[in-house]
Amino acid sequence: MSTQTQPRTGSNAQQQQALDISTLPVEQLSQLQQRLSQELEHLSNSHARLRAAQARFKDCIRSIKDGVQGKTAETPLLIPLTTSLYVPARPTKTGTVLVDVGTGYYVSKSTSAATTFYEGKVKDLDKNLSDIERAVGAKNGDLRVVEDVLRGKVLAEQQQAGQGGGGKDGEQGIPKGK
Repeated sequence: MSTQTQPRTGSNAQQQQALDISTLPVEQLSQLQQRLSQELEHLSNSHARLRAAQARFKDCIRSIKDGVQGKTAETPLLIPLTTSLYVPARPTKTGTVLVDVGTGYYVSKSTSAATTFYEGKVKDLDKNLSDIERAVGAKNGDLRVVEDVLRGKVLAEQQQAGQGGGGKDGEQGIPKGK
C-alpha cells in the first residue's frame, strides 16, 4: 500500500500534488484523517440525498404511467398534495400533466413529454451517483492509507517510549546480575 495520496477535492485551478504522508507528524496525520472522514460523511450524505431525489423522479414516472395515461375524465384519481396527503379528483385534461421543473415553476406537458423529462432527470442522477460512488471509493482508500500510516507512527512512538524508559538487564547502564 502506498503512503502517497493525492487530494481529490478542490477547484480545478489548484494543481493536484502528490503528498508523501509518511513524512507528516502524528498531529497532521490526525487532522488529515479527520478531514477525510468529514469529506466522506459529506459525500455519503450527498449520495443519499441524490438517491432519494432519483426515487421521487421514478415515482413521478410511475404516477404518470399508472395514474394518468389512458384515463378518461370520468376516472377518479387521488392527487398527492404531500407525500402523505392525497385528495380525490377527476382529470380535466387527460393528455397533459403539470411538471415541477424546479424553483417553484410548473409547466404543462403531455404525458409522454413529462415521462421523457423525468427519465432524463433519472439518467442525470445516475451519472452523478456513479461519480459520487467513485469519489467515495477514492476517499475510503485515502482514509485507509492515512489510518495505516498513523497507526504505524503511533506504534513506533510507543515502542520508542517503551525502550527509553528501561530495558532488559545489561541495557541502559544497568549491570548484569547485580
